[in-house]
Amino acid sequence: MNTPFLGATERAEETRPAQRVPLGELVFALLMLALGAFALIGAFSIHVPVGVKVGPTIFPIFVSIVLLASAAAVLVSVLRGNRAELEEGEDIDPDARTDWLTLAKIVGAVVAHLLLIDVIGWAPAAALLFGIVAWSLGAKRWWLAFIIGLALSLVVQIVFGGLMGLSLPWGPALGWLGGMF
Repeated sequence: MNTPFLGATERAEETRPAQRVPLGELVFALLMLALGAFALIGAFSIHVPVGVKVGPTIFPIFVSIVLLASAAAVLVSVLRGNRAELEEGEDIDPDARTDWLTLAKIVGAVVAHLLLIDVIGWAPAAALLFGIVAWSLGAKRWWLAFIIGLALSLVVQIVFGGLMGLSLPWGPALGWLGGMF
């Protein structure tokens, strides 16, 4: 049966733009696969005391398996052609470009935090990280971000480092505070 619209449909399909390869989604899925594999390998390197039936490796192994399964599902879905839906929020601009300078500031702050933990202590390094990230993201009162970051990091330092006994270095400025716990 000859329909008059068949030729128009074929021409419309020929003029559709080719779908772009979802590079960001592929990179995300592959990074999550790598992270899951790294976590699983790390879980088997945890020292388990002799005679313990349920040791400290159970939770890391569970999380690693969930991460690997989720990443594999995302990878298969992306390779099958499923694409993420754009959020229809008012403040979303799908054409906005990445602000690489802001991203570089934040990455630099994280690297500085990692390098400064042993030098100045965890709480001051975390306060510095908090303040720099807030400033990078456009905080109007950047100095207040440093103060809030210091207050929050001191609470975390006292609760987790002091009361729970986790290894968060106090540093030279707060070493006296560490002696109280």
